[in-house]
Order: sequence, then structure tokens, then C-alpha cells
Amino acid sequence: MEINEILAILMFVSFIGLLFTGYPVAWTLGGIAIVFAAISIASDTYFDTFIGIDWAYVSLIVDGLWSTMSNWVLVALPMFIFMGLMLDRSGIAEQMMESFTQLFGRIRGGLAVTITVIGVLLAASTGIIGASVVLLTLLGLPIMLKNNYQKELAVGTICSAGTLGILIPPSIMLVIMADRLSMSVGDLFLGAVFPGLLLGGLYIVYTLVVAFLRPSAAPLPAEVPKVTFKVVRGVLWSIMAPAGLILAVLGTIFFGVATPTEASGVGAFGATLLAWWNKRLNVDVLKEVVRQTTSTTAFIFGILIGAIAFSLVLRGLGGDELIEGALLGLDLGPNGTVIAVLCVIFLLGFVLDWIQIILIVLPLVAPVIKSFGFDLVWFTVLFAVALQTSFLTPPVGFALFYLKGVAPPEVTVRHIYRGVAPFIGIQLIGLTIVFLWKDIVTWLPSVAYSQ
Repeated sequence: MEINEILAILMFVSFIGLLFTGYPVAWTLGGIAIVFAAISIASDTYFDTFIGIDWAYVSLIVDGLWSTMSNWVLVALPMFIFMGLMLDRSGIAEQMMESFTQLFGRIRGGLAVTITVIGVLLAASTGIIGASVVLLTLLGLPIMLKNNYQKELAVGTICSAGTLGILIPPSIMLVIMADRLSMSVGDLFLGAVFPGLLLGGLYIVYTLVVAFLRPSAAPLPAEVPKVTFKVVRGVLWSIMAPAGLILAVLGTIFFGVATPTEASGVGAFGATLLAWWNKRLNVDVLKEVVRQTTSTTAFIFGILIGAIAFSLVLRGLGGDELIEGALLGLDLGPNGTVIAVLCVIFLLGFVLDWIQIILIVLPLVAPVIKSFGFDLVWFTVLFAVALQTSFLTPPVGFALFYLKGVAPPEVTVRHIYRGVAPFIGIQLIGLTIVFLWKDIVTWLPSVAYSQ
């Protein structure tokens, strides 16, 4: 093994090790890039041993940062974040919770079904995992506990439904993926629609099966209203606002009326109108949403800048060739290689954040998968489905921390871990289905382009 390959391995190992120190990820990525670039330059300057990086190559980092920051696709990030945060404060979710509870209340496990359906609607109109999980916890967990739902089933349903926003468009994860691979955001949005709905459907099937096999885990509410025309009308009225917002964002992209960047602006404006319509919009709310949008966007872009520097230095040391050689050396064939990559992604999700995996790992493995002739949209969505498990897998599963932070004291960490375990298995089943039936991803983009 050559010295540049050893440095590339040490670079990646150093990143994994420093993550556990609690130091900010953005500074960790950038700092490691500077250190290993300096080692390579010093070797070339003082020992006349060229490892792979010189001053001319380091200047490419500045070019990479400039091209990324001037990419108009990334303008969609703060707009979608603003849309999600503003919709969270619009009161729409409370209205849906009340109306759907009346509709599904007569079904055993109906409260869990209600949480999942609202999670799907929030996912298609917010895409902010933290906001969705916290909101579903505050709205749904007290009601389910009051009606004697099993704690594990209640928290597992909330965590899994709240994470759908990272996959169902408009998803900020898909925007970042498209930027890293120079792909169309619209392709990924359309390709991720059915996989996201598939997962939501699998969650509902699971909760209904559990309620049927173990009635004590999801008993019927003590007071169950009859399903009348008034109840159905209330449900339809409550979903009109989020459905209109979804149509304004995804519909304009699907029919070619607007680009994803333009649609993000429409979504942000639409969410603001909904907050105003429900009399939830005021100066304090607007200031808080803008502040949180700025903070979240700065956090993502900080990691993005550090990851660009890290990736360029890693490539300069031959890290991409090393990974390509390792994958091809497995001699597992095209499908076997994809499975191996997905297994690695699933395991990395236990210790790494999804942003870190996207920015560092995805650009390294995607060219290898593409060389096998696989559709890159399919693989990227498959990669995204695998990454969704990272929100539920301990110890870094952020959905678990979001829920624990607002859950009542009687809900322990043990309840949360045991509750999410079946849903992690369901996500892996969904991942397998998407892997075996590629049309689930590729059909909708092909229909859109054939119009």
C-alpha cells in the first residue's frame, strides 16, 4: 500500500474518531483537510516526495467552494426550511389531528394510523424532521397514552412517521444529494414520491396488524364519535391547506411550471399565507422563523464547506480510487456491490449524521455504481431510503432525542429504543422492495418527461 493511500485511510479514520469528541463537524472536516493537505505539501517541499497534493491542487478547494456557493439549486434550501418552520407554526397540524382522530377513532389502532397519515402530510409540506417529530409528539403522544396505548408502539409510530420528511419531497436531503452529484432535483423529487408513500403505507399496515394481534397494545378510545358527513367534511377541510401547498410546490415541478428553486419560494410564501389565514402570523413568529431558518441554513452550509475541502483532499490522496478498488475488489457483481454499499450506509447511520454520509460517502460510491450501468436516480433514492434509518438507529438517531426532549417522564429511553426497533426493520423491508422493483423510483420521472 502506497503512502498516499495510507494517508487517505488515516484521514477517514481521524474524522470518525474526532466525531466522538463533540467538536463541531464543520470545523472537524475543514481542520482535517488542512492538516493532511499540509502533510502532503510538506512532503513535496522538504522531502521531495510528491504524495498527491501541491499548492495548485489546494487552490481547487477555493474554486469548489465558489462554484457550490454560487449554485442556484441550493437557494431552495433556506426556502424549504422556512416553509417547514412556518407551517409548523401555522396550526395546520392541530386541525388535522383533531379531524383525523374523529375519522379513524372507531378503528383499533386508529390513533397510530392518524399519526402516520399526518406524518405523511407534514413530510410532503415541511421536510423538517425535528419540527415534525416534536409536533407529532406534543399532539399525539398524550392522546395515545391517555387511551392506554403501549408506550413502545406510540413512540415508535411517532418517530417513524416524523422521519418521512427526509425522504418525501420537498426534502432538503434530496436537494443536497442533487447538488453533490450534479443531478436534477426534480428527478430526485419525483423518484422519491412512491418510496416515501410506500414506507408510510408499511407503517400503517404494521400498526393495524399489531392492533389486531394484540388489542391491548392499541385499544379503542373510551369515547368514539360516529363517522358522519360532518366528520368527513372536517377531514377534507383540514387537509385542503396542506394539499394546496403540496400541489403548489410539487405540482409546479411535476408539470414543468417551475424549477425546484422557484417552487421553494412559492412554498415559503404559501406557508406564510397559511399562518396568516389561521391568525398565527405576527412579528415575533416571523422573527423566530427567520432566525431558525438562518441558523439551520448556516449549520448545513458550514458542514458543506468543510465537506468540500475534506472530499477534495481525500480525492487528491487517491481516496476515490482506493474506495473504487475496494468495491470492485469485492467481486460481488453489480447487485452484490450495491447491497454491500447499502449495508455500509446502514451501519454508518449508527454513528454518523445523514449530512456527513451524503457529503463524504455518496460522491465516492456513486461513480462506481453508475459504472455498472445502474440508473443514478434509482441508486440515489435507494441511498436516501437507507439513510432514513439513521434517524432511528441509536446512539445518533436524532428522532429519538427530539421525542425524548418533549415526551412525559414516564416514557423512558428504553421505551423509545424498543419502540423504534420494529420500524427500523420495516424501513429495511421498504429498502428491499425499492431495490427489487426499480420502477417504483423510475416510473414517475419517466412519465413526467414523456409529457
